[in-house]
Amino acid sequence: MNLQDLTLKQFLEKTAGNEPVPGGGSVSALNGAIASSLAQMLANLTIGKKNYVDVEDEMKEKVSKFETYRTHFLNDIDRDSDAYNLVFGAYKLPKETDEEKSLRSEKIQEATKIAALVPMEIAERGLDMLDLIVETTRKGNKNAVTDGCVAMMTCRTAVLGALLNVRINLGGLKDAGFVQKLADNCDRIEKETIAKEKELTDWVKSAISG
Repeated sequence: MNLQDLTLKQFLEKTAGNEPVPGGGSVSALNGAIASSLAQMLANLTIGKKNYVDVEDEMKEKVSKFETYRTHFLNDIDRDSDAYNLVFGAYKLPKETDEEKSLRSEKIQEATKIAALVPMEIAERGLDMLDLIVETTRKGNKNAVTDGCVAMMTCRTAVLGALLNVRINLGGLKDAGFVQKLADNCDRIEKETIAKEKELTDWVKSAISG
């Protein structure tokens, strides 16, 4: 059974166990799925309300987009764990002969690149969704504005958590160009994410304080 198909209780129990998966990468993806669901709720709570007729079509489009994001993030829960298992399997390859050692080293590098790219995709997807959350929160039903802020905070966790998983995998790679490119992306995405979250959080605090 895929991780995404477990009940919430089963997933948490599996995460709490003595196996390395699901780990931080899968949990980051789960946070992305939660964020998309909460933001979609805000959009749905805006549709059909007379005070928001002018943004109804826009909110319907956002509902569809958040649903697509949620599907991707749910799949990422398993993709991240699969990537870890790929690395783990590479390390278990035989290393008795020089040929075996060479093949093992090559497979480890290949698997580690995949293990870095998967959370990078999660982080990039989360960064893309941040702007959609901001728009939905600012234009949507004011009675659910704090839900939009929680969606933003949860998405922030998804992004920053995924970036940590990228960075830890970069430490084991020999391809300097690949490492530098992803490291630069990590720095950029982290900076943008923190700034976007602060901007919306400050706006929400101001909106609810009157």
